[in-house]
Amino acid sequence: MGTKTVDETGAAAGAEATTDEEKVDVTKADEVTGTEAATKADGAEAEAAEDAVEDEELALAEDEEAGPSGVGQGAGAVVSAALGIVSLTGSWIGTVAAARETLVGQLQTSQTATVAKQVKEVYGDAWQTSALWGGLFALLALVVGVVVLARPAFGAPGKPQPAWIKSVAWGGVALGVIGLLLAVLKYTDILLGLPSTS
Repeated sequence: MGTKTVDETGAAAGAEATTDEEKVDVTKADEVTGTEAATKADGAEAEAAEDAVEDEELALAEDEEAGPSGVGQGAGAVVSAALGIVSLTGSWIGTVAAARETLVGQLQTSQTATVAKQVKEVYGDAWQTSALWGGLFALLALVVGVVVLARPAFGAPGKPQPAWIKSVAWGGVALGVIGLLLAVLKYTDILLGLPSTS
């Protein structure tokens, strides 16, 4: 019986040792599983961050592919229309140039000159100078308007030009053409020519 007790005690101790080893193994397995889960979670977070960065890069690339916003074209269209209006109504520089030409005509014309010569030198040259400046502004309006209208042909393909830009640019072109026509008519004395002095 003594042997049996030792065997039983040894078997019991062996069973307890096995149980303790299993506990250690289970604990180690839990630690490994927890580490693997943490690593997987970190990997998932890293992948999510990479996906977010890729999405932002794609959005930026799409914005760049979409082309310009049209601010420059809009500004050009407004400038064209403004220059066309200035060509019709007159400009400060045109007024100053005409006044200067009047002064030069008065200084260069003697009092003994004929009336026709005095009228031409004092008023006619000033009228033509005013017409030249009006024609210059009209030509600028025409060129800027045409450039704005032609710009989409050289820009991003498939991106339509906003309707308001086209409308304002066409307005600038129309005002430029009218201003240029009026400038030519004024300069050649067909429109509001000098009165006859005879």
